Amino acid sequence: MKVLNLQCADGHAFEGWFGSEDDFQSQLQRGLLECPLCGERQVHKLPSAPRLNLGASDPTPTRAPPAVDGAQTLAAHVPAGLDPQMQAAYLHMVRQVMKGTDDVGDRFAEEARRIHYGEAPERGIRGQASRDEREALLDEGIEVMPLLVPKGFDGDLQ
Repeated sequence: MKVLNLQCADGHAFEGWFGSEDDFQSQLQRGLLECPLCGERQVHKLPSAPRLNLGASDPTPTRAPPAVDGAQTLAAHVPAGLDPQMQAAYLHMVRQVMKGTDDVGDRFAEEARRIHYGEAPERGIRGQASRDEREALLDEGIEVMPLLVPKGFDGDLQ
């Protein structure tokens, strides 16, 4: 098994597990690899140093996360530059939110008001709302929070 550090064109770093280098190259050439966070298919391998077990006193070196352009927008992607553990924690949180809420789509503001004013049963909802709609909800005392959901996150991710 070969574990590779990968990065998409948007700067998200993630791990890929392959049977061999040939397996990685084959999947890359066939367009089967994509970023689990944003769905970007332009993926490349990051350099990595082999780990040498020289003894118990040999500390394991740590790598800094890849540098990311600070001007990158977060509107359509998970925050870039997070280390793989943070990305995994974020994806776990998004999965939990999606499992425990009803998707009301573009009726989010309307449904949030109905719940707030007791016209619909209280439950967790998610959907789309414009900035103006979110601000109006907040002005009415209805708590809302934007959640950045990775592109293509409608199914299970490995």
